[in-house]
Amino acid sequence: MNLVLMGLPGAGKGTQAERIVDKYHIPHISTGDMFRAAIKEGTELGVKAKSFMDKGELVPDEVTIGIVRERLSKKDCEDGFLLDGFPRTVPQAESLEAILTDLNKQIDFCVNIQVDKDILMERLTGRRICKNCGATYHLVFNPPANPGVCDRCGGELYQRADDNEETVQNRLEVNIKQTQPLLDFYEQKGYLRTINGQQDINKVFADIENLLEGLSK
Repeated sequence: MNLVLMGLPGAGKGTQAERIVDKYHIPHISTGDMFRAAIKEGTELGVKAKSFMDKGELVPDEVTIGIVRERLSKKDCEDGFLLDGFPRTVPQAESLEAILTDLNKQIDFCVNIQVDKDILMERLTGRRICKNCGATYHLVFNPPANPGVCDRCGGELYQRADDNEETVQNRLEVNIKQTQPLLDFYEQKGYLRTINGQQDINKVFADIENLLEGLSK
């Protein structure tokens, strides 16, 4: 099965990716992992990517797409893959289709884990971290026994700057703006499948399993 996994920050994409990989034994391919592997192997494209990353610049599409082509050509992708973080734009999605055509493959599904924005806000702004030992809590899903105090060491809990409401709101809006054209693209192609990410994580995975059942046989 050849899958593209999508979901906004806080939708639970990472958790579901782990479960899909564990059950169906396909490689989980994220953009960061691909770049790191290409750089470590010292491939020509890896060296190019590193030159941009070292300067804090975005890696150009042609380099990213070349690295994706290299990665999807590897033996462990013969029986499928789970792409996470690529494509990010419609031109990248079109390039992915061209790569897969060359490899005699195609996308089976673009699986989008859908969660309402207000729920994502609650999930993302509720995190609190202990200043002393680094333990992580959530005001709704995993609250400390005493507000503001770490259960483990008694240290003070704080909210990271990137977890505050304004930052999270901005992050979500940027992500929504970026991903909507991509969702539209995959919907027009007939690949898009939307999963309700507001359920219990086990139910979310059960819905994904139901979707993938036919592909795994």
